[in-house]
Amino acid sequence: MLDARTSSYKKYFIETVIALASVFIFCEYLLYYLVLIQCAWPVLESHKIDTTISQPTPEETPVHAMFIADTHLLGSKNGHWFDKLRREWQMYRAFQTMVTLHKPDIIFILGDLFDEGQWSSSAEFDQYIQRFHSLFSVPKHTHLYVVAGNHDIGFHYVISPYLNQRFVNGMRSPSVKRVSIRGNHFVLINSMALEGDGCFLCRPTEIALNKISTHLKCAKNMGNNCNKDNAISRYSRPIILQHYPMYRESDEICNELDQAPDEIKDIKFRERWECLSKETSEQVHKISYKNYYN
Repeated sequence: MLDARTSSYKKYFIETVIALASVFIFCEYLLYYLVLIQCAWPVLESHKIDTTISQPTPEETPVHAMFIADTHLLGSKNGHWFDKLRREWQMYRAFQTMVTLHKPDIIFILGDLFDEGQWSSSAEFDQYIQRFHSLFSVPKHTHLYVVAGNHDIGFHYVISPYLNQRFVNGMRSPSVKRVSIRGNHFVLINSMALEGDGCFLCRPTEIALNKISTHLKCAKNMGNNCNKDNAISRYSRPIILQHYPMYRESDEICNELDQAPDEIKDIKFRERWECLSKETSEQVHKISYKNYYN
């Protein structure tokens, strides 16, 4: 009788363990595949084709680009260890599943990679970089680029050459960078370097942006002092990528699937805090971009 009861308990225990393990595997692994396999790359509609640029060759395939922002990897000061573990596991699984299923050509992470980057010591920042590359590792055929956010190096008024260079060196992310792939030109900009006050960060950024603007004009046969060795061989309107949104009074004009909740859409933005200044936005507009992501 005792052996039968013990055997029954053991059976229930094994079944319970199997059931719990199955639920865990489904919720923490398989679910990501079931959800993300439903996504698909958008197809360019014929009425949205830019007829002013040369068309791609038959051998060229569309560029599949993936955009992420505000990953905010928690730090040692404000992050609880379990919250950190849970968040990073979910980000890791979502990101790696997306890359496995849809194989993007290029991935951009648009600032605020770290939650406490500005306040981190040198050792903590090195750990941040290691965690980032562990979570967001990509295969050889996929390229990953990042731009700085205010949580990574601070707002303009607190950025020092040390904080800026630490991020530039660690993430290989200068204040301005052009990435071209199959005739598409992405211009990555450090939003905090657009204050326009001639500081150690802003002046070189201005010069770099003007240089890219000149290369684009030359590629379009509209510039002066162009030469045959122009950095851009084929023109297309660039795609601007940075952390801050362009100047606007509020989110009231935005009507997208991921728009802000109605109760906060009419809250006014502070220039240089929640968005670029009006003057800076006008300067960026001179590049005549095709799309803008932040």
